[in-house]
Amino acid sequence: MASSSKGLDYSNWTTQVRKGLLELCLLNLLARGELYGYDLVKELAKVQGLVITEGTVYPLLSRLKKAGLLKTRLVESPSGPARKYYSLTREGQLSRAQLNAYWNELSLGVSSLVKHKGE
Repeated sequence: MASSSKGLDYSNWTTQVRKGLLELCLLNLLARGELYGYDLVKELAKVQGLVITEGTVYPLLSRLKKAGLLKTRLVESPSGPARKYYSLTREGQLSRAQLNAYWNELSLGVSSLVKHKGE
């Protein structure tokens, strides 16, 4: 769907939605257990429509760590530099629960608006 000079800028809208959801997706992936940064990128790339790059994920991981939601651990690698593994802190687990509760409420509300009588 292309954007036009009139109406909604579809490209910008979808970009903003994806940015907002990326944090939620990262926290949910890390709730499964500790992951290496590149593994996070690969898992997120599997999410249909998310369209992410390493350049998007790593700055967000850094910001979440500074906010106290993530902790990191360096592990020596036999095939190169040490790898940084990420996991949720207690605060990260609480934030994840709050974001998921909000997402569930919001998605139900939006879904109810999308459905029209007769569809």
